[in-house]
Formats: sequence, C-alpha cells, structure tokens
Amino acid sequence: MVGDNTNLARSPLLPLRHEQDDLFVCDIFDAVPKGDAASMEHPVFSLATKPDTKIRTYESADGKSFVKVTPSVEGLATVFDRDILIYCISQVMAGLNRGRKVSKTLQIRAHDMQLATNRGTDGRGYEQLRAALERLKGTTISTNITTGGEEQFDTFGLIDKASVKRKTRDGRMQEIEITLSDWVFNAIRGEEVLTLNRQYFQLRKPLERRLYELARKHCGQQRSWQIGLEKLHAKTGSSSTPKEFKRMVSAIIDADREHDHMPDYGFELEGGIVTVRPKAAFTEAYADPTPQIALFLKSETYDQAREAAPGWDIHGLEQEWRSWMTEPPRNADAAFIGFCRKWFERRGRPS
Repeated sequence: MVGDNTNLARSPLLPLRHEQDDLFVCDIFDAVPKGDAASMEHPVFSLATKPDTKIRTYESADGKSFVKVTPSVEGLATVFDRDILIYCISQVMAGLNRGRKVSKTLQIRAHDMQLATNRGTDGRGYEQLRAALERLKGTTISTNITTGGEEQFDTFGLIDKASVKRKTRDGRMQEIEITLSDWVFNAIRGEEVLTLNRQYFQLRKPLERRLYELARKHCGQQRSWQIGLEKLHAKTGSSSTPKEFKRMVSAIIDADREHDHMPDYGFELEGGIVTVRPKAAFTEAYADPTPQIALFLKSETYDQAREAAPGWDIHGLEQEWRSWMTEPPRNADAAFIGFCRKWFERRGRPS
C-alpha cells in the first residue's frame, strides 16, 4: 500500500561504510589460560554511552585471582574503543603469521584503521578516535592473572602510549603510533587469540557486541551453550536493572529473528536461561562433506588445542581430526589435543 513504511524499519546493524577484505581479529579478554576465569569471565570495557567512572573489581570463584579496572577522569574505555585494540592485535598477528619481526609499538595509518573497523572518516570520526585513545590510555587494570604463559601482578593501561606522528593539512590525525601494554602483547605472543566475524564492527548496540563476544568465547563450535540470565547480566557488565536487562536481551533476540543481524550465533531466552547456538552459516563454514563421528568437545579443549598447535586454525584441525578418526576415542578432548600436538611437532608453525 502506498505510504506504508512498516517494512522500512531501521536495521539493527550499522551501515557498512567501507568495502574491505576479510579481517581476522583477536580479543585480548579471550587471552585466558586454561582454568582461569578472571579475565574473560568479567567485563573490562564499559557498555555505557556516557562517561563511566565506576571502579570495578572481579575475583575468580576460588579467590586466587582478581581483576580491578579503574577508569580515568575521562571514563572507562568502551566496547567501541576496543575496536582499536582489535585492529592493533590483528595487525601484529598477521605479521607473526608471515614470519615478520613484530614490536609492541605500532605505526598505524589512522584512515586505514577507521576503514577496517567501520568507523567514520569525517572530522567527528577522528575526534572520536582521539577520545578513544585517551580512554584506552587512562583505563588501568590491576591483576594477577596470566597471559602468554606469564603471571603478572601489575597495574597497567590497555595501551602504554599513543601519539600523533603526522597530521593532514586540516589538522586531522594521519599517522599515529600506539604502544601496547606488556599484558596485551604477551597475549598476542602466546597465540591467545580468537577470530571474530567482521560484522562485529557493524553491531550498533554495546550489549550486542558483548553478547557476541561471550558467545564466541564460550560457545565456539559447540552445539549449544547455556547461561542463567542473572549470571549473564554480571558477565556483560550492564548497569541496568535485572528487569531492564531482560527486556534488552529479549529485544536483541526479537530483532535477530527479524533481521538475522547477530553474527555467527543465535540466542534464545526461556525461563531465565539464555541458550546460544551457532547459526547454520557459521556451522557450514566448517562443514566437512565426509561422514564424521558425532563428538562434542568442551570449550576449554579449544584453548588447550591452541596451545598445542600455536598458529594453526584449530577449527580446521578439528575437521582434519574428525575425518581422520575411524572410531570414537575414549576421551575425545584428550585425543583432539594430542592430535594437535603431534600435528605441530610434524609441521611446525604455518608459513
């Protein structure tokens, strides 16, 4: 009917501002050693759109490790500020995979980073970039958790330094230099990384990004992952009331049913339990046409497998392992880790 705009509702995704190649990125807070629940288990980046100056402290269930996040007067680094770290880490990882010498200090073209992370390239976009760098530098973390196999009792910023090395004629940042903290750099060198869907950078809502991060970390390629709404509320770092949080999660689920905008994973909420399942497109990306034995691996098994075969695509190795099997092993998790270890011993790091 003329004038009926009911089908013209705004997409929950941000518009794709720039065409780009596939981008492999990693999440520093996936840099979790096996068994340690202190870092990724708790939020470090703020979901707020206004300055968040609240100090946050998280402890592991056994009380042996802690994470204390202290914002600067500018506020805590946000989930959108995190894009900068994702870009930096992905660049260093790409360099490592190509056998190049890497450093914790990166020289970056600001325009390239804005394009890669789907951020604006107008004057406002560069002002937002400047503010994000200030929050990343100002946010400090005190922790005794381990990254890259090294235990640290330290207080540090997410980045150690950021400086503008060159500007355009109108004063915009053109080339910047970013020095990552030792903690971040140790996570990279320890191969503690996850590949993210580049559509992550199109997610409009901070909570959508956090839900995707948790799904990517905890669900992976498992058939499903469940978590109570109350616990999910704590993990996301949302400052909303439980009632409002439930409403926001439900709204995201409803929007995804309509637009299919959440990358890789679908979410369901029933009886206070959130169930996460990989979407068909994500599952098919790793599908093998040959018949395979039905086995389901624990999420921590993938972390151990990455340590056993650093640099290799663990999900690709999983498909190789499954097609290689002729009968179910007694302990599938141990068998897969052993397969990855032998694979690395024979082939070394991929070129």
